[in-house]
Amino acid sequence: MRRRALLQAMAAAGALPAVLPAARASEPAAPEPVSVDALPLLRGELTLYLGRGEGGLYENILAAIRKRNPELTLNVRRGPSTALANTLAAEARAGRVRADVFWSIDASSLGLVAEHAAPVPVPASLRDQLKPGFRYASWVPVSGRIRTLPFNTARLAAGDVPASVMDLPDTDFRFGWAPAYGAFQSFVTAMRLLEGEDATGAWLEAMAARSTEYAGEFGVVMAVSRAEVDLGFANHYYTLRLKQGKPEVPVDLAFTRNDAGCLVNASGAAVLSSSELASGFVAHLLTREVQSYLAREAFEIPLVAGVAPPEGLPPLASLEPPRVDLEKLADLRPTLALLRRAGVL
Repeated sequence: MRRRALLQAMAAAGALPAVLPAARASEPAAPEPVSVDALPLLRGELTLYLGRGEGGLYENILAAIRKRNPELTLNVRRGPSTALANTLAAEARAGRVRADVFWSIDASSLGLVAEHAAPVPVPASLRDQLKPGFRYASWVPVSGRIRTLPFNTARLAAGDVPASVMDLPDTDFRFGWAPAYGAFQSFVTAMRLLEGEDATGAWLEAMAARSTEYAGEFGVVMAVSRAEVDLGFANHYYTLRLKQGKPEVPVDLAFTRNDAGCLVNASGAAVLSSSELASGFVAHLLTREVQSYLAREAFEIPLVAGVAPPEGLPPLASLEPPRVDLEKLADLRPTLALLRRAGVL
């Protein structure tokens, strides 16, 4: 039913000019998102490197794009985002990048591609559709996710959770985390940038003694719901998805302030070919239909102005995420070294 709803929303073939005209720098972001009906049809052959993500929901979007654009031949190479980013870097060194577009679930791999694979500069017609703070020169953020502290409401109240993630070692809570997971490693990278390597290493060592490791962050949230742990580390949407299916589960979200614990990260796409087909494909990802679908079904945060946020998440304006250049999350080597020294990996 989810795929059918998206297909119906994107089925109409538009014949209007491509995207909205670029706004001047002094103007605010476009108040209305672009409809897929306003985009020209995609014709030709396109190679997409797709980082795995969101339980098949990205595949549903690709199916809808194919249905709307019957003259598009879309070749998809799938794999972990970091592995594909490393492949693109190797292809760039060899002088032949095979992908036209790289769609990744995290900014760290996009930063790696921006540094090593020379993506095409983002055209103003795409960049100006995005909310301020999410406009990058070499890649297009598609949807956001915020770091949260899911907690068991039968064991803790929201006021029990410290406002700073750095204060968690001073509590007597039991924690759940997924240190091998890319989102957690981006969180630690942000901590390293904000707090320094010594403070981050000390935090990891202090937390390790009272933390249980899980394979992924949905597993962390499930462990919180079962009271295996009191509190966990996870992107926001895992809790919202669980509560959608089981509203009665004793889990709620806490947010720290102005630190890595409430980092706003993003999925996104890099255009690696100068063809209009590649940028036209990315334009589809910023349409009202796709952005609304990601918010409704994946509980991701729309990054295009004028699209409603997912239910159950406070507005970003009410939160206090840190200021971190997401492209700097690409340097994972010091983070991995810290995690190993702390005995976490």
